[in-house]
Amino acid sequence: MALTKRVIPCIDVDIDDDGNPAVYTGVNFEDLAYTGDPVEMAKRYNEAGADEFVFLDITASAEGRETMLDTVSAVADEVFIPLTVGGGIRTKDDIKETLRAGADKVSINSGAIANPDLINEGAAAFGSQCIVISLDARRRYDEQGEHYERVDGESCWFECTVKGGREGTGMDAVAWAEEAEERGAGELFVNSIDKDGTKDGYDIPLTAAVCDAVSTPVIASSGCGSPADMYEVFTEAGADAGLAASIFHFGEYDITSVKQYLAERGVPVRL
Repeated sequence: MALTKRVIPCIDVDIDDDGNPAVYTGVNFEDLAYTGDPVEMAKRYNEAGADEFVFLDITASAEGRETMLDTVSAVADEVFIPLTVGGGIRTKDDIKETLRAGADKVSINSGAIANPDLINEGAAAFGSQCIVISLDARRRYDEQGEHYERVDGESCWFECTVKGGREGTGMDAVAWAEEAEERGAGELFVNSIDKDGTKDGYDIPLTAAVCDAVSTPVIASSGCGSPADMYEVFTEAGADAGLAASIFHFGEYDITSVKQYLAERGVPVRL
């Protein structure tokens, strides 16, 4: 029996002008606009039939601050499905405190690139199932990469970025995905800087390249504009889960209708 594909809403959380946590939505990791209260949105998605829920503190790494654990705890109180929390996680103690606040998994990007041994340490201490490595990747059309794909008739590779997509690393995202898996990551979270917030579909070449390179489950993120986009990333790229934000936040689609669309087309989902 085929494993079910997961449909996962995500909230990007930042601190507003009054110092309170708030959900924001942007395009290409920029031009952020206020979207709602994180706890209320978490409660709504829990009731809507989401398979999992992702909470990303989108400026913790860039600002060098800790993850907003009080808000994580409040969200965890409202969510009775697996909760993944990311942003500002740099040490094994950060992982421990985030899990203690109510997260089931932690998503790590900048912290793991700065210290790859954090993956090994986290997997050994808390189990691989708790360690999700996030790849914020962007396309580069030069000869500095290791793994190349044809995109719109051109050859490109995918570079890992850090600090919310603000800084390039020179690291090939597919090679990093392979290393993260070897070090004990239990899941890979693939974000496309080029597709983020555009609603014109997931980055199929990027997602497929990662899925082909690893056996670890892959969550596809960035660019979902319709149920058809989620169908495409499941059937053409091989993703294990599809993450979306804008289409759910603004009521364009609901999780039930997306799952029904997928099920009618033969994609195994939990209804």
